[in-house]
Amino acid sequence: MVNDVKNGTFRHNKESGVVLIVSLVFLVALTAVAAALMQNTTTDMKMSGAAEEKVVADQEVVSAIDEFVFNEVTGGGGNNIFAQPVATFQGGAIDIKADLVNTNKQGDIDTALLDLANNQFQRELPCPRSRTPSSSSVGCNILRIQISKKYGRHKTSTVEVNSGIVQEVIK
Repeated sequence: MVNDVKNGTFRHNKESGVVLIVSLVFLVALTAVAAALMQNTTTDMKMSGAAEEKVVADQEVVSAIDEFVFNEVTGGGGNNIFAQPVATFQGGAIDIKADLVNTNKQGDIDTALLDLANNQFQRELPCPRSRTPSSSSVGCNILRIQISKKYGRHKTSTVEVNSGIVQEVIK
């Protein structure tokens, strides 16, 4: 309302409230933009968290392989499975899940197997890249360690790592 001095009356201004309506429209638009940006941030955080869980699972499986190899080579497991003849592996893969004591504290390693790699007929194989002169009394076990681990919020994803071991054995 504007005071009209000549007539001594008040008259209504037709432009009153337009600024309020325009500012409310801008406020709604800015709120929508802010909500969209917050949604993108939440999605990015979920994606980076999932990527971190996968990297951690990969590292845990690799460390489980390292731990198993270390224990076998240093005699922590009693018998060095790597030095056993090929005939020992005739029954197929050896379950080594129970041998991973330190790494498998939470019991989330799904499978851990040791078997011959690329040797379906279970023959004595020559050693690749051997430093010793070739001899008929030395053969090689070419072994594969395969460990898989479940990870994620509901343990629905699996990471699987295969590692190869070449062990010289006396025939």
